[in-house]
Amino acid sequence: MHQVNVAVLDDYQEAANSCADWSVLGADARVVFFRDHVADFDALAARLQPFNVVVAMRERTAFSAERIAKLPNLKLIVTVGTWNAAIDMQAAQAKGIVVSGTSGGGPKGPATVTWALLLAITRNLVQEAASLRAGGWQWGLGTELDGKILGLLGLGTIGQIVARFGQAFGMTTISWSHNLTTEKAKSAGVEYVSKDELFRRSDVVSVHLKLGDRTRGIVGERELGLMKSTAYLVNTSRGPIVSESALISALQNRRIAGAALDVFDEEPLLPSHPFRFLPNVLATPHIGYVSLETYRLVFPQIVEDIQAWFSGTPIRVLNP
Repeated sequence: MHQVNVAVLDDYQEAANSCADWSVLGADARVVFFRDHVADFDALAARLQPFNVVVAMRERTAFSAERIAKLPNLKLIVTVGTWNAAIDMQAAQAKGIVVSGTSGGGPKGPATVTWALLLAITRNLVQEAASLRAGGWQWGLGTELDGKILGLLGLGTIGQIVARFGQAFGMTTISWSHNLTTEKAKSAGVEYVSKDELFRRSDVVSVHLKLGDRTRGIVGERELGLMKSTAYLVNTSRGPIVSESALISALQNRRIAGAALDVFDEEPLLPSHPFRFLPNVLATPHIGYVSLETYRLVFPQIVEDIQAWFSGTPIRVLNP
């Protein structure tokens, strides 16, 4: 076998190597772990040109038809998760590139981060901790959740876990999505409502939709305009589901109380981005799936995917 070059992208924590045994790929595999993120199209194409296998962290790096065309040596893309909206599956298939996935890390990690962000922004935890660290004392007044309304935009596996968290804190839970039914909502102890009603009634709106053609930009100026001025938006799903420009405007003009965000249109977030500086924004760097347990599950599966492709019998194929 000729040498196969493997690129592991966005290994920010230098964790990929220690969370799996890459040596099983053998001496014919040269694995390179990249800690930095390259957003520039041409620069990234130049970096990845020698590689036959690329490991992509979620949808952070887009593999469009144009980018795929610039990577003549690419034969396998492995993505974390069972779907990736940033990969042009048809273009990959046309070029004979296999796309494999992993079973992911399960829904509990993102659901837990959702709840951590919700608690932190409603109780001003970041500001209070910063005040104490700076030598001060109490900073402001928080908002209790008991008796408030939690609106879940999407009631899939993650949304249902977040619903249970809300119910444990005494919140009334309501939900809407394109495919949700009254029966399914009721089985989760959630009230099914219209989309407009969800935005009007909720004290906290939490986004749990899958990114696709129907959901891209589904939360825009109109939806944000329906929200209470005291309400919060939490998004740990995907950035493009919420119109970034509409959300920035709503936050700058205090039309809503604040937003807690773990996902963005472009990741990593640009240094000058308003979400880094707006006082009513709590932003974290897409950590919903970033845990030791998830990495110890995902990276061995990635190695398995590459091994299977080596042997000519790819597994977990997403573009059959």
